[in-house]
Amino acid sequence: MTPEPTRLPEASPPSEAVLSPPTVSVITPAHDAARFLDETIRSVAAQTFRDWEMIIVDDDSGDGTQAIVERWAASDPRIRLFLQSPRQGAGAARNRALEEARGRFVAFLDSDDVWRSEKLEVQVAFMRETGAVFSFAGYSIIDEQGKPVGRPVRAPERVDYRFLLRNTIIGCLTVMLDRVQLGPLRMPALPQHEDLSLWYDLLRRGAVARGIPRDLALYRMVRGSASRNRIRSALHMWKVYRDRERLSLPSALQCYAHYAWNAYWKGRI
Repeated sequence: MTPEPTRLPEASPPSEAVLSPPTVSVITPAHDAARFLDETIRSVAAQTFRDWEMIIVDDDSGDGTQAIVERWAASDPRIRLFLQSPRQGAGAARNRALEEARGRFVAFLDSDDVWRSEKLEVQVAFMRETGAVFSFAGYSIIDEQGKPVGRPVRAPERVDYRFLLRNTIIGCLTVMLDRVQLGPLRMPALPQHEDLSLWYDLLRRGAVARGIPRDLALYRMVRGSASRNRIRSALHMWKVYRDRERLSLPSALQCYAHYAWNAYWKGRI
């Protein structure tokens, strides 16, 4: 997937689409994201399901991130920009976007990842047909040039709290949550794995994550990103097990061994 020049929509959506709450709010944190942000926004603009808003929180970027979003927003008012300064991290940026969200469903997309054009259409239909409060899907992994890396990650049929402790298979870029049924959503203040910790909170309360057996997104492996720092990611995961989930030492060791193996298999750590 070689990045293309920015192509903006030819016409803005009707004003009613802006005034009335959309079905889906897309949550996108961005920090120094100019390199891939055009492609990310373009993948949302190309969705076959049109009733969405995209909330991008610029977390104190020093590159052209703000200008890129403003250019898109000028021609498509469904794209909304909020500025955050000083830098507070992806979790805080997502929380700001969640506060501004107007849709019943929220979906997450980081500023270097990409959705397939049918993603929202398939997932909204799945949520409505099954009554799921939490859904996710399979995805493929690409490198910085957009070339496939490794094997696609397949979504199991269902994931509960115990399953997720051992296998962090849920990709944030594929998650959709029903705010009407789940209530207010907020990611914990953590330096890393804040999205996973929210999934733990929801599943611990009894929710079940329902998997969609389709590849609906592209996760980009970017050198130097927080998720690619193997040692730091591993240390933070151990702290999540012990400090946040309060697992006993034997349980934490057992879950961590499963996590490390599955993460290695996916090429994540």
